[in-house]
Amino acid sequence: MHVIEIDQFLKNKNEFPVLDTRSPGEYESGHMPGAINLPLFNNDQRAIIGTIYKEEGREKAIKAGLKLIGPKLVDFIEIAESLGSKKLLIHCWRGGMRSSSLAWLLELYGFDIHVLKGGYKSYRNYLLSFFDQPLKLKIVAGTTGSMKTRLLQEMEKNGAQIVDLEGLAHHQGSAFGSHMEEMQPTSEQFQNDILEKFLSFSLEQPIWLEDESFIIGKAHLIAPLYQLMQESPRFHIVVPKEQRLEVLVKGYGSLPKDKLIQSTHDIAKKLGKENCELAIGHIENGEMSQAASIILGYYDKAYGKGLNKKSKTIVREIPMSLKNLSEVAASLINVE
Repeated sequence: MHVIEIDQFLKNKNEFPVLDTRSPGEYESGHMPGAINLPLFNNDQRAIIGTIYKEEGREKAIKAGLKLIGPKLVDFIEIAESLGSKKLLIHCWRGGMRSSSLAWLLELYGFDIHVLKGGYKSYRNYLLSFFDQPLKLKIVAGTTGSMKTRLLQEMEKNGAQIVDLEGLAHHQGSAFGSHMEEMQPTSEQFQNDILEKFLSFSLEQPIWLEDESFIIGKAHLIAPLYQLMQESPRFHIVVPKEQRLEVLVKGYGSLPKDKLIQSTHDIAKKLGKENCELAIGHIENGEMSQAASIILGYYDKAYGKGLNKKSKTIVREIPMSLKNLSEVAASLINVE
């Protein structure tokens, strides 16, 4: 059995299977992308063992744990065999008994086992320290409906390194964004997925992101990354309001009316009672463009206030439309 540091673990994780021995609940809260959950204990068993450890001591906890996992030993081996690799990477929460126990069993059977020193906790510490370093971030900014995500996707097709934060968060970043995507990941998983994306990049080249709030839906960004984004150069995309309305109606207009009305109610205080009632009336009548125009008024005002605070970071204002989106994407890729 080899105990390895997080740097070496990450270098190997895309080549060899990673086994996460934590409980299903721990795994669901956040895990390394691609890791396979092979828990020694289920959620209830983990709680029982933890209680015994605290109240009766380590030795009794170990005996109780062995009684629980004994019948599952063959299952662990067969699951490991099904992965098709003799070399396996294993971790638990802090590099303790759970990973060591499974490592002992699998190594006894003939696997080449590499255990993460410090466990998943060391991975999370690595995540935070990773974003404490200088990174060549470039930010695409623009009002709601400015096709920023489409622009980034076009840039990616042409070789740019981009991080689609809204895509990773499964949320479009507004009161209406939750209806467009599947269930959001936990903040912890969202952050792990962001790190995974960054680890695939060359840090010598620019990395492009969309300007975002610290919280996207219910998922929180990584604090040091968010701070870096606030200080990074911004390219302000300016799209005519008529086209932005067209984009929004096309993207959101087909959603069920009750969901659109609920989302409008959610921002009622910010819209004002009169505007909220007008917008809802337009939605009920199928007048989506008129409703979007009212709602856009609020978002444009809020965006303007936020952008003013970051005005010193704006290096260029770029007019864009559906016709020249590809040209803008090409020009941004070549920005120094």
